[in-house]
Amino acid sequence: MTAPRNPSTAQELRGAGLRVTAARVALLETVRDGDHLGVEAIASGVRDRVGHISTQAVYDALHALTAAGLIRRIEPAGSPARFEGRVGDNHHHVVCRSCGAVADVDCAVREAPCLTASEDHGFAIDEAEVIYWGLCSACSAAA
Repeated sequence: MTAPRNPSTAQELRGAGLRVTAARVALLETVRDGDHLGVEAIASGVRDRVGHISTQAVYDALHALTAAGLIRRIEPAGSPARFEGRVGDNHHHVVCRSCGAVADVDCAVREAPCLTASEDHGFAIDEAEVIYWGLCSACSAAA
Protein backbone atom coordinates (compact mmCIF):
# COMPACT_ATOMS: atom_id res chain seq x y z
CA MET A 1 0.00 0.00 0.00
CA THR A 2 1.21 3.49 -0.76
CA ALA A 3 1.10 6.09 1.98
CA PRO A 4 -1.62 8.72 1.74
CA ARG A 5 -0.57 11.75 -0.34
CA ASN A 6 -2.07 13.96 2.26
CA PRO A 7 -1.56 12.84 5.86
CA SER A 8 -4.83 14.52 6.81
CA THR A 9 -6.89 12.06 4.73
CA ALA A 10 -7.00 9.63 7.65
CA GLN A 11 -7.83 12.50 10.01
CA GLU A 12 -10.70 13.58 7.74
CA LEU A 13 -12.12 10.06 7.79
CA ARG A 14 -11.86 9.91 11.58
CA GLY A 15 -13.37 13.38 11.89
CA ALA A 16 -16.35 12.20 9.85
CA GLY A 17 -16.82 9.27 12.22
CA LEU A 18 -15.55 6.71 9.72
CA ARG A 19 -13.13 3.88 10.33
CA VAL A 20 -9.82 4.48 8.55
CA THR A 21 -8.93 1.70 6.12
CA ALA A 22 -6.42 1.59 3.29
CA ALA A 23 -9.30 1.19 0.83
CA ARG A 24 -11.17 4.25 2.12
CA VAL A 25 -8.03 6.39 2.05
CA ALA A 26 -7.27 5.21 -1.49
CA LEU A 27 -10.87 5.77 -2.59
CA LEU A 28 -11.05 9.30 -1.18
CA GLU A 29 -7.74 10.20 -2.80
CA THR A 30 -8.77 8.61 -6.12
CA VAL A 31 -12.00 10.61 -6.22
CA ARG A 32 -10.18 13.82 -5.34
CA ASP A 33 -7.46 13.19 -7.95
CA GLY A 34 -10.06 12.37 -10.61
CA ASP A 35 -12.52 14.38 -12.59
CA HIS A 36 -16.13 13.32 -11.96
CA LEU A 37 -15.24 9.62 -12.03
CA GLY A 38 -17.64 6.73 -12.44
CA VAL A 39 -17.57 3.67 -10.19
CA GLU A 40 -15.45 1.54 -12.53
CA ALA A 41 -12.77 4.24 -12.86
CA ILE A 42 -12.75 4.69 -9.09
CA ALA A 43 -12.45 0.93 -8.51
CA SER A 44 -9.55 0.79 -10.96
CA GLY A 45 -7.81 3.70 -9.23
CA VAL A 46 -8.26 2.12 -5.81
CA ARG A 47 -6.93 -1.23 -7.10
CA ASP A 48 -3.87 0.56 -8.50
CA ARG A 49 -3.21 1.96 -5.03
CA VAL A 50 -4.02 -0.94 -2.69
CA GLY A 51 -4.51 -4.08 -4.75
CA HIS A 52 -7.71 -6.10 -4.85
CA ILE A 53 -10.99 -4.59 -3.71
CA SER A 54 -14.43 -5.87 -4.62
CA THR A 55 -16.83 -3.69 -6.56
CA GLN A 56 -19.32 -4.04 -3.69
CA ALA A 57 -16.72 -2.71 -1.25
CA VAL A 58 -16.21 0.28 -3.56
CA TYR A 59 -19.97 0.95 -3.61
CA ASP A 60 -20.14 0.61 0.19
CA ALA A 61 -17.24 3.03 0.69
CA LEU A 62 -18.69 5.51 -1.81
CA HIS A 63 -21.99 5.45 0.06
CA ALA A 64 -20.25 6.00 3.42
CA LEU A 65 -18.06 8.84 2.12
CA THR A 66 -21.02 10.52 0.41
CA ALA A 67 -23.19 10.24 3.53
CA ALA A 68 -20.33 11.74 5.56
CA GLY A 69 -20.09 14.69 3.15
CA LEU A 70 -16.50 13.95 2.11
CA ILE A 71 -17.43 13.36 -1.54
CA ARG A 72 -20.40 14.29 -3.71
CA ARG A 73 -22.46 12.07 -6.00
CA ILE A 74 -23.86 13.58 -9.18
CA GLU A 75 -26.10 11.77 -11.64
CA PRO A 76 -26.81 13.69 -14.84
CA ALA A 77 -29.93 12.40 -16.64
CA GLY A 78 -29.16 9.33 -18.71
CA SER A 79 -25.69 8.91 -17.17
CA PRO A 80 -24.34 6.63 -14.48
CA ALA A 81 -23.46 8.15 -11.13
CA ARG A 82 -20.21 10.06 -10.90
CA PHE A 83 -18.32 11.22 -7.84
CA GLU A 84 -16.25 14.28 -7.05
CA GLY A 85 -14.20 15.58 -4.17
CA ARG A 86 -15.39 19.18 -4.46
CA VAL A 87 -18.01 19.52 -1.73
CA GLY A 88 -19.69 22.25 0.27
CA ASP A 89 -19.25 25.13 -2.13
CA ASN A 90 -22.62 25.25 -3.94
CA HIS A 91 -21.29 24.63 -7.47
CA HIS A 92 -23.05 23.16 -10.50
CA HIS A 93 -22.06 21.22 -13.63
CA VAL A 94 -21.97 21.41 -17.41
CA VAL A 95 -22.31 18.12 -19.34
CA CYS A 96 -21.45 17.42 -22.98
CA ARG A 97 -24.40 15.85 -24.80
CA SER A 98 -22.04 14.01 -27.14
CA CYS A 99 -19.13 12.55 -25.14
CA GLY A 100 -20.50 12.94 -21.59
CA ALA A 101 -17.62 15.10 -20.30
CA VAL A 102 -18.48 16.92 -17.06
CA ALA A 103 -17.02 20.18 -15.76
CA ASP A 104 -17.68 22.30 -12.69
CA VAL A 105 -19.50 25.63 -12.97
CA ASP A 106 -19.48 28.05 -10.05
CA CYS A 107 -22.83 29.30 -8.79
CA ALA A 108 -23.58 32.76 -10.17
CA VAL A 109 -24.79 34.13 -6.83
CA ARG A 110 -22.43 32.12 -4.57
CA GLU A 111 -25.03 31.35 -1.92
CA ALA A 112 -27.35 28.40 -1.47
CA PRO A 113 -29.75 27.60 -2.92
CA CYS A 114 -28.38 29.65 -5.86
CA LEU A 115 -31.79 29.87 -7.52
CA THR A 116 -35.15 30.82 -6.10
CA ALA A 117 -37.95 28.44 -7.02
CA SER A 118 -41.04 30.02 -8.56
CA GLU A 119 -43.11 27.88 -6.15
CA ASP A 120 -41.71 26.11 -3.09
CA HIS A 121 -44.87 24.05 -2.31
CA GLY A 122 -44.14 24.52 1.39
CA PHE A 123 -40.61 23.09 1.19
CA ALA A 124 -37.73 24.76 3.00
CA ILE A 125 -35.37 24.75 0.01
CA ASP A 126 -31.69 24.68 0.93
CA GLU A 127 -30.04 23.54 -2.30
CA ALA A 128 -30.53 23.75 -6.06
CA GLU A 129 -28.76 21.39 -8.41
CA VAL A 130 -28.26 22.87 -11.84
CA ILE A 131 -26.90 20.97 -14.83
CA TYR A 132 -26.10 22.87 -18.00
CA TRP A 133 -26.10 20.80 -21.20
CA GLY A 134 -24.26 21.43 -24.46
CA LEU A 135 -21.24 20.33 -26.50
CA CYS A 136 -17.69 20.48 -25.17
CA SER A 137 -15.08 22.24 -27.31
CA ALA A 138 -13.72 18.98 -28.73
CA CYS A 139 -17.17 17.73 -29.78
CA SER A 140 -18.10 21.17 -31.15
CA ALA A 141 -14.95 21.19 -33.29
CA ALA A 142 -15.69 17.66 -34.56
CA ALA A 143 -19.26 18.56 -35.51
